[in-house]
Amino acid sequence: MTAVLHTERQGRVLVATLARAPVNALDDQLIGALDAALDTACDDESLTLLHLRSEQRAFCAGADLALMRDCFATPEGPAEMTEVVRRMQRLFMRLETAPVVTLAEIGGAALGGGLELALACDLRVAASEARLGLPEASLGLVPGAGGTQRLTRLCGVGVAKRLILGAEVVDGAQAERLGLVQWARPRAELLGFTRDLAAACAASPRAALAANKRCIAAAQDAQRDGYAEELIETRALYEHPESRRKVSNFLARRTR
Repeated sequence: MTAVLHTERQGRVLVATLARAPVNALDDQLIGALDAALDTACDDESLTLLHLRSEQRAFCAGADLALMRDCFATPEGPAEMTEVVRRMQRLFMRLETAPVVTLAEIGGAALGGGLELALACDLRVAASEARLGLPEASLGLVPGAGGTQRLTRLCGVGVAKRLILGAEVVDGAQAERLGLVQWARPRAELLGFTRDLAAACAASPRAALAANKRCIAAAQDAQRDGYAEELIETRALYEHPESRRKVSNFLARRTR
């Protein structure tokens, strides 16, 4: 079976390159491969960042069209398609809550489930020429793998309604202005910029990155006391060996 995803370790970064020709359409095999890459990143304590990218012309063009066609052709199809979307939801939730930083490098189209995949990542860098959107409403559907929820939390109700209800597709530069991605760069500069960003983030202690992710998540949950969680995480990190070493080195340099 042809590999649909390749992984390569670069220091403390695990690079996962989507390779399902021609546009990285999401099916059971690719979802499973992404799950496995995430397992590797989470289980290896020496890794601090998972970098998702593509070797195809698209970052990810969403759900597999052949899969959708088959599901719509049978009475059991809607339930089967819903289960695929449920698997996508579980994967994307794992990405969002992983103890490592997750970074999406969007070099080409990120549409439907492909954009939902990117939205689940902590950081997003898009090529200025890339196309991003959630066009499901125009097909009579919902971006049900987290698109309505994450886009609304990220960009606000107004932008979410604009992009989802209008089925609008924007380029990377527009996506940056709307807050859909944090950075947009010309495609020729994208890989170098993203590698530098990944290396800079990965240099921080894994425990600190995971703690900061949890505190940021608390700020979005009315049921959680984010201030109390900051104190808990602060106390735990004061005892963490890597944090103690970094703080000691910093103080030594400043007091010379």
